[in-house]
Amino acid sequence: MKIFVVDVEKCVGCRSCQLVCKDEHCDNDWMPYAAPQPDTGQFWMRVDEKERGQVPKVTVAYTPIMCQHCENAPCMAVAKDGAVYRRDDGLVVVDPAKAKGQKAIVEACPYNAVFWNEELEIPQKCTGCAHLLDEGWKVPRCVEACAHDALRFGDFEDFKDELEAAELLKPDANTKPHVYYLNLPKRFIGGEIADLEKEEVIIGAKVVLTDLASERTWETESDDFGDFWFRQIPASDYSISVEAEGFRSRVVTDFISTVDKDLNVGTIAMYAL
Repeated sequence: MKIFVVDVEKCVGCRSCQLVCKDEHCDNDWMPYAAPQPDTGQFWMRVDEKERGQVPKVTVAYTPIMCQHCENAPCMAVAKDGAVYRRDDGLVVVDPAKAKGQKAIVEACPYNAVFWNEELEIPQKCTGCAHLLDEGWKVPRCVEACAHDALRFGDFEDFKDELEAAELLKPDANTKPHVYYLNLPKRFIGGEIADLEKEEVIIGAKVVLTDLASERTWETESDDFGDFWFRQIPASDYSISVEAEGFRSRVVTDFISTVDKDLNVGTIAMYAL
């Protein structure tokens, strides 16, 4: 059974995957798997971009999204006359001829990964480059184009050891997708440690983050710019304690919450002994 593995942490948003998908499918007829993709309005492979945090502690998360080739595919459930089917390798394919006029196939997808071609009156989506795999290709075009190894494709057994840490998009949809995600963005907290009296940042301060609900802790040090980061943490309420040589220790508890958003706590001032 073929699966995709997407490592979000490795994706830099170059969109090479998105471009080569267009190159492969626009103006190209790959029947019986796919009619030509329109030049505009459809991205069978897309990269979602989300800015997170508050200036100056801001990051951008890029998440590649395509058809999830679900085991319990909603599109297959609503399709008539076998218009959507699963290949022996697990890829879910929309038959362009049989699917004509079946707009319900588009509406059934919880991932917004199926598109309606107004001109041809057919639903369209990622095929996993089934036509290329039939010709002997080992991976789809998007995977081949990824220079950062953020996209991978292969047999389930090839990735079995990694999948314990993997997550699914929209797990509550219960579609059992065959696209697995590593390092989906969690919350982060960032800030700065400084001696305001001397107007200098403090390098190497020990910063400990404590989850007030679970009492779990994370530890880091302020860098050469006085900055500190806690990444991939749960949405929760926290306290921060800071220790630095020659300074009084501090514990900060006010308004340190990632329940609703990522957080820049700003400058934590330290005072000399």
